[in-house]
Amino acid sequence: MTKLGSVKVGGINPVRIMGILNTSPESFFKKSIKTSKQHIANTVKKMEDEGADFIDVGGMSTAPYLSTLVSEKVETTRILEAVKIIQNVSNLPISVDTCRSSVALAALENGVDVINDISGLKYDPQMINVVCKHHPSLILCAYSSKMAHGNQVITTRNLLQDSITLAKKAKISSTKIVLDPAIGFFRNSGRNPFFTKIGSDWINRDLLVIRNIKFLKQNYPIMVSVSNKSFIGKLLNKSDPSDRLFGSLAAETVCVLNGADIIRTHNVSETRDATKIASLLSRSHKGL
Repeated sequence: MTKLGSVKVGGINPVRIMGILNTSPESFFKKSIKTSKQHIANTVKKMEDEGADFIDVGGMSTAPYLSTLVSEKVETTRILEAVKIIQNVSNLPISVDTCRSSVALAALENGVDVINDISGLKYDPQMINVVCKHHPSLILCAYSSKMAHGNQVITTRNLLQDSITLAKKAKISSTKIVLDPAIGFFRNSGRNPFFTKIGSDWINRDLLVIRNIKFLKQNYPIMVSVSNKSFIGKLLNKSDPSDRLFGSLAAETVCVLNGADIIRTHNVSETRDATKIASLLSRSHKGL
């Protein structure tokens, strides 16, 4: 039985909700940015009350179309300050969204349960050593530092398998691994190193991946993060991420119907309602 921190995920378990807490002022969804102690504490308590199962903390935006790179020191400071606040107001498992080993190490040394690496352990060569030492739960995102050619669904599956292999080399149990197909992170161009370059239509790639979640699972739980993302904006002609709530909920519902086990979202209350109905209508999840 797979667990993220102390929470069982996948299989017959209910669809879990991961609430997003961004401490980076440069993040693409401005409503998700919380930098003061009081705002962070209030947001975490609100997300817990609304039904979040985890809090995912980010200290640096990795949106491919933004120039948002900050120093590891800045990222670490932002995350540790947020982690301490969360630990004071909630017992929810904490996930840290980072692909840099020094940031992950600091987080794990301060009681974090989960590392959410959007590079699937491939960006920072030292990340393997950090996770090998601390054995956290892992969210492994599909990623390649090289151009990804061919069928993007098969490519995504292969990239996820590469990350599973790396995790096993680091002696991480299969029961601590969740996969993420990287919606929004396969692009034609970008302004940071945290995306996979493709030559084909990136919107079509994201849609194909969402339609093929079950194919990508490889007997592991799948987490999907589509909340307010660019493909929704493109499809609905809504440039402001704040206008993408209903599109996000529709996409999240389809993800659950297609086999997603965890939904990572900015909109905990709304997503909880949508995924509950989707779960009741889906044969994939019988835990409600």
